[in-house]
Amino acid sequence: MTFAALADPTRRAMLVQLRRGERSIGELAAPFAMSFAGAAKHLGVLERAGLVERRKAGRQQLCRLRAAPMAEADAWLRQWEVFWNTRLDRLESLITTREDKAND
Repeated sequence: MTFAALADPTRRAMLVQLRRGERSIGELAAPFAMSFAGAAKHLGVLERAGLVERRKAGRQQLCRLRAAPMAEADAWLRQWEVFWNTRLDRLESLITTREDKAND
C-alpha cells in the first residue's frame, strides 16, 4: 500500500510539505490549484497507507506525516540495493576481464 501511495507525484509533493509540520487540506491543495475534494482524495490514499494522520481543529482538518511506513519501505528497498549492487559489480568485473583479454 505504501508504494502505491508514493507512486503519485502529487502525493509525494504533499508528503514533502508535511515534513515541515502540520498543514491543512487547503494548504496542501494550494500548490496544485486543486479542489479541496481532489486534495482530500489524495490524502485518503496517504491515510490508508498509514503515511498521514488527520485531525480536526475547529473547522479545519490538519494533516501530519507518519514516517514509520516510509522507514519500512526504505528497509525493504535497501535489501534490493545490496542485490543489485552485487549484480552490477559482477557485470563490471566481467566486462573488465573481457576488455583486458581483448587488449592482450
